[in-house]
Amino acid sequence: MEKPQIFRSPTAVVVWVVWLLFAVGNWIDLAVQGRDHLSVVAAAVLLLATGAAYVTAQRPRVIADDAGVTVRNPLRDHRIGWAGVAQVDLVDLLRVHCAWGGPPGAAPADRDHRKVISAWAIHYSRRRQFAAETKARRGAGRSTLASPIGFGRSYGSGSAGEPAPSGEAEAEKILKLLQTRATAARAEAVWVGSTVEIAGGKTAETEPAAQAAPGTTAVATTGWAEPLTSTWSRRALAALLIPALILLIVILI
Repeated sequence: MEKPQIFRSPTAVVVWVVWLLFAVGNWIDLAVQGRDHLSVVAAAVLLLATGAAYVTAQRPRVIADDAGVTVRNPLRDHRIGWAGVAQVDLVDLLRVHCAWGGPPGAAPADRDHRKVISAWAIHYSRRRQFAAETKARRGAGRSTLASPIGFGRSYGSGSAGEPAPSGEAEAEKILKLLQTRATAARAEAVWVGSTVEIAGGKTAETEPAAQAAPGTTAVATTGWAEPLTSTWSRRALAALLIPALILLIVILI
């Protein structure tokens, strides 16, 4: 069993650490010098802002393991097995297209339920990517015109020109990884489904198909066929509601 892979926004992690240091420094200052009601209100406001920073910067992530993928957004967690991942793409955020409810190995179009989950942790700027590609094409065109005889590009000038911005390149890398795992799971589900049918046909008169082919339940036992489940995060809700309640009480006192 492989260790789960966790994908997060490096910028969001930096924002969270910087804010946490800022908040702690201000709390210490308020504890030492604050002597009035306004200082207590300011401390409560900092607590609420820290809860918001935790929910929006620290919590979001995408977790990929052997059984499926978990998309952790600010307030909700979404979990689905790999066989239920019909497609993964990039718009402004990474999106996981879920399709489940049909028989194991069924094509995405034949499934009963569909939903698109946007992952807040993986951002993708189409404008920056388009600008990088345009700049690369212009550079490639100048290289072609500057070649001595005009035969194509000179050696060392790749078709992609300059590399894509680091954030977009990382998002594309994550996209390919998730697509590969989802495709492999769907292929495995199709193989398992066909094997179960063959085993069931051969042993219908002697024993149950599940007993005849114990190895064909691999998808079910590994959780690859797990349907989409979406749950509210109690910790995230508490990180917002408790500081908000404290702030309200402090203001009313």
